[in-house]
Amino acid sequence: MGKTNGGFVVVALISCFYLEFGTGADSITPSKSIKDPEAIISEGGVFGLGFFSLANSSNRYVGILYNQVPVQTVVWVANRNKPLMDFSGILNLSSDGNIVVLNGKSEILWSSNVTNSAPNTTTAQLLDSGNLVLYNDDSNGVNLWESFQHPSNAFLQTMKISTDVKTGQKVEIRSWKSPDDPSEGNFSLSLEPFNVPECVVWNNGQLYFRTGPWNGHGFIGMISMYNVYLDGFSLVADSKEKSYYFTFELSNTSLVMYYEFDPQGQLIEHQWDDGKREWLNPLSVLLNDCDIYGKCGAFGVCDSTKRPICSCLKGFEPRNVEEWRGGNWSGGCVRTTLLQCQNEGFLKLKTMKVPAFPDWLSTTYGGCEDQCKKNCSCVAYAYDAGIGCMFWSADLIDVQKFSLGGVDLFLRLPSSELGKIVLMLTKLINVSQLSGFLTLKNLLTKFEVYRFADKEKRKSKIIVITTVIPGVVSITIFVLCLRRWMAKKRGRKQNDKQKLNKGNAGAIFSRKDVGDNSIQDKLQQELPLFRFKELATATNDFHRTKKLGQGNTR
Repeated sequence: MGKTNGGFVVVALISCFYLEFGTGADSITPSKSIKDPEAIISEGGVFGLGFFSLANSSNRYVGILYNQVPVQTVVWVANRNKPLMDFSGILNLSSDGNIVVLNGKSEILWSSNVTNSAPNTTTAQLLDSGNLVLYNDDSNGVNLWESFQHPSNAFLQTMKISTDVKTGQKVEIRSWKSPDDPSEGNFSLSLEPFNVPECVVWNNGQLYFRTGPWNGHGFIGMISMYNVYLDGFSLVADSKEKSYYFTFELSNTSLVMYYEFDPQGQLIEHQWDDGKREWLNPLSVLLNDCDIYGKCGAFGVCDSTKRPICSCLKGFEPRNVEEWRGGNWSGGCVRTTLLQCQNEGFLKLKTMKVPAFPDWLSTTYGGCEDQCKKNCSCVAYAYDAGIGCMFWSADLIDVQKFSLGGVDLFLRLPSSELGKIVLMLTKLINVSQLSGFLTLKNLLTKFEVYRFADKEKRKSKIIVITTVIPGVVSITIFVLCLRRWMAKKRGRKQNDKQKLNKGNAGAIFSRKDVGDNSIQDKLQQELPLFRFKELATATNDFHRTKKLGQGNTR
């Protein structure tokens, strides 16, 4: 953001001089202006308004800086696109009541550019919030202009990033071109209502990053800003007036913190550490390539823990295989089997960043599937308690797999594709490594597959994977019964009535049995292993009549 060590000292010294001889420490009036290098200070001394230069530039700017932080930290620039070339700058109120920055030739380099009905009674005041406001006697307590509605690259407490759909007015943050050049850069950050409000980063007018929808507590597509990082943040929506704004105000008033929107389009959190006398940067919103909008194209999913990071959603394949293999994923994926609006179901994908541009319906969780099922064009749905049901009828764009957070996304697939997933699960089962229900649980939670029941079956929901469960459960019970039988057999050899308690535990489990794999090795030596083919034959391909404890039933 353009920080230097010496600039603050100059501003502070000039401020002290001005406080002694000026008539209003925090304001500019028609009769009072400031000249480079003078400054004014907010009433509580939190912020200063004056002239400054950046570390590697001789250009002069008028801006708002932290006044009580001994490192020059700029949070707003007036003449960001038209710098002064010397120390001849003046900041005053013009004859029409606007705040203006003039050069030595009295040329206007920047103006607040508002209509002022009473210019002779106008005041520009710097507040402790860092907001520079312009008002007059006729404004009835309403500001004619304020810097918070025309921000640079800093997001301060109580500042509102807002959108008014009716008027088309937006308050957006614009990045600097470089750390030494505060002119408007390539990136902007704004609040977009869409169907569910979310914040968006634009790169030269192209969508670059999206936070995911707001659920009342946070943006569900921002894994890095969950829980403590969203303390104090709020999004206010007036659906009737079609106006929205996003702001934050921390409960800890002693904490000095702001967000910088840097030249690379990253929103960086800065916290002042008074002990270290420096700004700490604990949080960045964009963390990896998967955060870039649409990285994997339509129906692609991005997972930063995988290599390559892009893959197609289940039931889809690359549109262009050669490009995909070459690392160009922008073409996305296409279905391997088209939907027919019958015999279709949903694949549950956990901890996901939901796709862009959802349709929204306020309903309970159970109603989401029914609503999507009734609409043949619905390709996916998701639910969040703070939002309701979200539906998608077009391409799924900007899908990301999170390690935590996110929501469950239900993807609509033909029954044939669901069957392939079930078959894949059965192939993963290795009976010799099956240990109780642990492996079974891992397999069944890898995917959760649902299908629509026929109308003749009262439209009840059936879990497709249950066609595999009887055989797997039979095998599991069989193994557990063998273990129990072997344990009893060993127990009878020692003492038929012996009980395991704290007093004799050491006698039963000797020190040599407490190694990493000693108990497991003994079980493998004593328990017989069965091949999958042998078990399939013994249970008639896991027929329900051959289930242990339930065989020969009708």
